[in-house]
Amino acid sequence: MPVEAAAEFVSVTGWGRTAPTTTARLDRPRTPEEAAAAVRSWGARGGIARGLGRAYGDAAQNAGGAVLDMTAMNRIRTVDAEAGLVVCDAGVSLHRLMEVLLPLGWFVPVTPGTRYVTVGGAIGADIHGKNHHVCGSFSRHVRSLELLTADGEIRTVLPGTDLFDATAGGMGLTGVILSATVLLHPVETSLMSVDTERAADLDDLLARLTTTDHRYRYSVAWIDLLARGRALGRSVVTRGEHAPLDALPRRARRAPFDFRPRQLPAAPDFVPERLLSRTAVGLFNELWYRRAPRHRRTGELQTVSAFFHPLDGVPHWNRIYGRGGFVQYQFAVGYGQEETLRRIVRRISGRRCPSFLAVLKRFGAGDPGWLSFPMPGWTLALDLPARLPGLGPFLDELDEEVAGAGGRVYLAKDSRLRPELLAAMYPRLPGFRSLRATLDPRGVFTSDLARRLSLHENSAMRTQP
Repeated sequence: MPVEAAAEFVSVTGWGRTAPTTTARLDRPRTPEEAAAAVRSWGARGGIARGLGRAYGDAAQNAGGAVLDMTAMNRIRTVDAEAGLVVCDAGVSLHRLMEVLLPLGWFVPVTPGTRYVTVGGAIGADIHGKNHHVCGSFSRHVRSLELLTADGEIRTVLPGTDLFDATAGGMGLTGVILSATVLLHPVETSLMSVDTERAADLDDLLARLTTTDHRYRYSVAWIDLLARGRALGRSVVTRGEHAPLDALPRRARRAPFDFRPRQLPAAPDFVPERLLSRTAVGLFNELWYRRAPRHRRTGELQTVSAFFHPLDGVPHWNRIYGRGGFVQYQFAVGYGQEETLRRIVRRISGRRCPSFLAVLKRFGAGDPGWLSFPMPGWTLALDLPARLPGLGPFLDELDEEVAGAGGRVYLAKDSRLRPELLAAMYPRLPGFRSLRATLDPRGVFTSDLARRLSLHENSAMRTQP
């Protein structure tokens, strides 16, 4: 089927539903040849590749231009079950990889809070997970990738090269990732052995994570951002490892790689805004904190879906925030900037921001991607209703504080950052812009995010329809 027959005009938005694009030409290639033909046919507004639409902001949107839906390119080409290597198309989801690889004793090296992310999106956003403090981001485990560049060439790109480092975390602006070879993690079961404990306040939390995180492959803390005073930053800390076979009950050992994620009813189209009020969120936070054990609970067996992806069990959970959508604000600051982190938590708490989805993690060593988000230090992510009064100016103030501390916000979740702060947050930005100007002088690959933040030197070429 020719690419032209698969093209249509649709409305496109990010997972947060805060910055919809009015129309975009949507192409759905099934082969590299169809992808190349689609790119050659793009007009003056250029285009951007898109996976499963889980970028929260406008990274995979292109108002008035083209969007390349990669989900039909979803073959798992080869699996080396001895070496733990998979070669797959960029449109393959992490969910599909888990279905295929877990029975073979392998798990994806990094997963974020959703398994409905494509491999291409995982590289383009250089996703991170609960194991960054020991394993780094997704792109650290990519052994090679195929990239369709603006000149129509398909290049094999290897780690350690400028093109790889610009593509990892480059938000799709160096080209279309067509396939990748990924190194996997060996496991004995599909269950997790989980330890859970409370932290009384933010200082207690930071101390626990600093002194004990090295013992665990996965670690995360849910944090109550409505708590104040002596309880500021009180948290529930959850750490885990892949459970060994001998930790399973005898009956479970008969099917140690069982992977059947539970599905609840989808979130409704309309959710009363009172469910997101400070009172309602405060009650939820109180219950969530109190249900956690006062003293450490060890060795609880959980499924990988319950441990890594609890929200995936509710289809369209982003509707919970109502038709106005929500902003996920995620920032990172380095070690030594703990007072900045405390100050921001105090400001969020003092403003009574109703967030029941807030998590804090430790990052390990920085990743090679020029625009990769993780840096050695702390990262806090929180969801906020987009219609919260004064939210924009408040987050602008937090951006200033983060940038002033040498920190950064996560571009894959952003829909509102001011461009003048970008260079302070991402010091390798000039190199990225320079490489893009050489690789894509006509600005074929662009997006709403790229134009808003001037991520390419020749962005002015794509400002007119």
